Amino acid sequence: MFGDMMGMMSKLKEAKKKVEETKKRLDTVLVDEASNDNKLKITLTANRTIKSIDIDDALLEDKEQLEDYLVLTLNKAIERATQINEAELAAAAKDGMPNIPGMDMFK
Repeated sequence: MFGDMMGMMSKLKEAKKKVEETKKRLDTVLVDEASNDNKLKITLTANRTIKSIDIDDALLEDKEQLEDYLVLTLNKAIERATQINEAELAAAAKDGMPNIPGMDMFK
């Protein structure tokens, strides 16, 4: 029993290491999102750090329209980045988790 516990602890440490490595890698995964008419383009990492915002000059003439574009496009970009982030971190954690009967956290 003690050996099993040590094995589980080792697997948990391995899972933690994989998750940390995945978090670092997600800093290099870029997510691009654009408005429907491509007047606004946003790039962020899968860890949800904004890398660039490209705004068409036509949008600069109308503050309210630009604000609407920013809200909609940023929300879409953050949603996509979050989906990628959660899927990658769940996969990394699942790969390293010990098999504990009755505790399948990834169903």
